[in-house]
Amino acid sequence: MATWLVWLTIGVPWLGAFVVWRLGDERSRAQHGAAAAFAVMGGVAALLLLPFVGETAVSRIPVGGIFGDFTLVADGLGVFLAVIATVIGSLAVIFSGAYMHGATQLGRYYALVLLFIGAMAGLVLAGGFLLLFLFWEITAFCSYALISFHNDDPKAVSGGVKALIMTQVGGVGLLLLALLAYSYLGSYEISDFLAQAHTLPAVVLSLAAFGALAAAAAKSAQVPFHTWLPDAMEAPSPVSALIHAATMVNAGVYLLARLYPAFAAVPGWTTAVITVGLLSALLAAVMALAATDLKRALAYSTISQLGYMVYAVGVGGVFASQFHLLSHAVFKALLFLSAGAVIHAIGTRDMRQMGGLGLTMPFARAVFLAGALALAGLPLANGFFSKELILEEGLHHGPLWAYVGVLLGAGLTALYTLRMVAMVFYGETAVTKRVHDAPLLMRIPLGLLALGSLTTWLLAGPFARLLAATLPYHGLKEMMTVEMAVEIITAPATGLALLVIALGLAVWPLRHRLHRWRQPLRPLVDLTVNGLGFEDINRQIIQGTKGAAAVFSRVQTGQLNWNVAAIVGALALVLVILMWGA
Repeated sequence: MATWLVWLTIGVPWLGAFVVWRLGDERSRAQHGAAAAFAVMGGVAALLLLPFVGETAVSRIPVGGIFGDFTLVADGLGVFLAVIATVIGSLAVIFSGAYMHGATQLGRYYALVLLFIGAMAGLVLAGGFLLLFLFWEITAFCSYALISFHNDDPKAVSGGVKALIMTQVGGVGLLLLALLAYSYLGSYEISDFLAQAHTLPAVVLSLAAFGALAAAAAKSAQVPFHTWLPDAMEAPSPVSALIHAATMVNAGVYLLARLYPAFAAVPGWTTAVITVGLLSALLAAVMALAATDLKRALAYSTISQLGYMVYAVGVGGVFASQFHLLSHAVFKALLFLSAGAVIHAIGTRDMRQMGGLGLTMPFARAVFLAGALALAGLPLANGFFSKELILEEGLHHGPLWAYVGVLLGAGLTALYTLRMVAMVFYGETAVTKRVHDAPLLMRIPLGLLALGSLTTWLLAGPFARLLAATLPYHGLKEMMTVEMAVEIITAPATGLALLVIALGLAVWPLRHRLHRWRQPLRPLVDLTVNGLGFEDINRQIIQGTKGAAAVFSRVQTGQLNWNVAAIVGALALVLVILMWGA
């Protein structure tokens, strides 16, 4: 049964992509309905897979030769993340029925979205590095194509190309990891790697560990690769919610959590992971404070929250990291979709042109507030419990300097969250056109996500038991949801964190009294808006890649025989290298 459900989780969205594409754009209503139906069926298949989790492979495809077997494993971590990808993906598709109403090229849009959902499910269910890499690259292609969906907009095309190049830099690290694993162990299986990593030469293991970190940092938009994510906001809002909040950017964090037992003892690796997470959490929070574009502010917030997850892995809090991944997927999808409802209604993303929308869009305000509570880490929302769990892990198992940094980040998060809420829904309105609240097709996914933002922390116990039972190399322990909640509520560190959050919230009402500091801080604000200097570094990488591509394009002779000969020759060279390494 598990085998069928795994293939349905991946295959049903892919079948839906083909069906929607074949329907043709002249049948837009049928396209909307078919896309939603196939997405929901994929989510149902993933949910039905939960009772069948286990640590052994449920499907094995013998490919042969140096490629070994392609395996799919339905363990607790993979299945839970597949549920996140497919369920939130289905809600984003339903939301698209209203958001994309009247848009052109719907077949291309829905086909790419459904292809992405299936690929993301395959990525987390893959049992071997090579198959994981294959799905990793498919998600990168879908991300590029969906960011560039409005291909008559130069900013959208530029953002798509930038995302593709920056994430491919990390893809090299993952491919290196796969080749090293096969060269020294004769297997691509992740379980074999976790069991035998300690037998690898120290230099090889270090190379694999830092290759995985580079792959994770690029995919999850962490420093120094983080600047691609804000530019990806040119994509339609449901895409931002699906790919750049709830699913693809989580792949890097997932990779670090999956491989943590193999790399934890590598000298300097955990310190590097902690540093990357801390810098991403702090710098992105500062950039969110300066952003005036609503979606870009949410994008910086995503980078910051992913930084918390990376930090958690670095201090050994694998469960805390993945639990916050669940919370973040729900409340950030809610924030992006509710922001999409606002943008759809008023036609702008500039928060300076909003204000007072809570009166005309009370439903959108209510669900956005639910997501904001979770993002700020306030009690009763899911983000409160998962973020406090990360802070607890950092206090007890990480360096003090890093804990102080992420604690400061909690205050900054509360401040920029309140700033967004105030600028969009309160104060005097700058909107002159007649504004309508979210329509029914938007309200259904928004309402469900708002409910999830307040209740998914109740899944802590079942999630912990699934991970403890099916991840034998991680040494995780089971816990009850009540036990987790009591521990967090009674911990003295929780009071300290809430105090810092309260201080962050208190800064916003005092902003006018701090007016005299605005001019001296103007250079810092300008630097923040420009990505704190990292944009220049990333621009050089992109230009270098384009330049190299222009050079290699000269080998394209236009003669089929020479092209085939070059492809076969390159493939033969790669095979020789692989066999020599084995």
